[in-house]
Amino acid sequence: MPAVRSFGQRLPAVAVQALAGLTGGLLWLLLATPVWAHGPVPDEPPSIGSLLFGWSFEPLPTLGIAVAVGWWWWAVRRVDTLHPANPVPRSRSVAFGLGMAAIAFALMSGIARYDTTLFSVHMVQHILLMLAAAPLIALAAPVTLVLRLASPQTRRQWVLPVLHSRVVRVLGHPVVAWVMFAAMMWVTHFSPLFDAALEDPLVHDLEHGLFLASAVLFWWPAVALDPAPWRMPHPVRALYVFLQMPQNTFLAVVILNASAPLYHHYATLQRTWGSTALEDQQLAAGIMWIVGDVIFIVAVLAIVWGWMRAEARDANRADRRATTELAEIRVREQRLVERLAREREDAQPGSGAAR
Repeated sequence: MPAVRSFGQRLPAVAVQALAGLTGGLLWLLLATPVWAHGPVPDEPPSIGSLLFGWSFEPLPTLGIAVAVGWWWWAVRRVDTLHPANPVPRSRSVAFGLGMAAIAFALMSGIARYDTTLFSVHMVQHILLMLAAAPLIALAAPVTLVLRLASPQTRRQWVLPVLHSRVVRVLGHPVVAWVMFAAMMWVTHFSPLFDAALEDPLVHDLEHGLFLASAVLFWWPAVALDPAPWRMPHPVRALYVFLQMPQNTFLAVVILNASAPLYHHYATLQRTWGSTALEDQQLAAGIMWIVGDVIFIVAVLAIVWGWMRAEARDANRADRRATTELAEIRVREQRLVERLAREREDAQPGSGAAR
């Protein structure tokens, strides 16, 4: 964006409106009715085969993923045709494809068959959406692709006004994005929303949408490949991601130390196989703790690695600039030496200038 704003600037008052909208959406989900059973209990416990190959193609996620992948393929081909000397990096298409695969695996594989039966499987689903798919989508830099694809008139009339809008400035602010990401985790796990999502497929789908949206907003300034209204330097980005790890750990510890099942749905579910509801809840907390912290640590290390590469590039550019300036100075010195030599030669007795 043309005007990059300082990270430390004061949030505009419209931040309150954005957070109020999020709260209203959560309250709507909490009060959503009617509630009905969300799928039958499978007859057998999950296995590697049933989780990997037990796919069911529900219309909404299947259509959404197919449209996203089709649009991406078309947009990349279009940009590559218009700018053959500067095509879309293949790594970004790989990241987008892996992000869509993570969403598909979370919502359509055997995980979706067991998510309302086992809390541990449900936790894997949420990790795939928030800590795998979302950062991969941010790494794909979709906003940059849209800007390159759009015509100058479309960018000027539609894309840039949206990117510069007050709503995007607020939602894209790192503080707002960080708080929304953490609040989403705590509110959903310690409110009637979790049980409602387990019973009502519509609420469940909307919960997944909120998870993915809040996670994309969180990873957007952390990855920092797309233009954003707020830009953080590498050290702040590393701290920004690192600070999510303690709250993730604390949330997992709270769930792990609960003395009884937290969710009525899992506590009253009748199944003839597997661990108890409390043991499954403890396994879910362990997955959140270990897998979540590992992903945050890897993300921080990736940011630090990017910081080192950026510093190395800056140092190389500075060296090249210094080398160029030194070469120019030596050229000027040589010219000065030659001019002084000519002047001394002309000033010697018997020269044309002396006569």
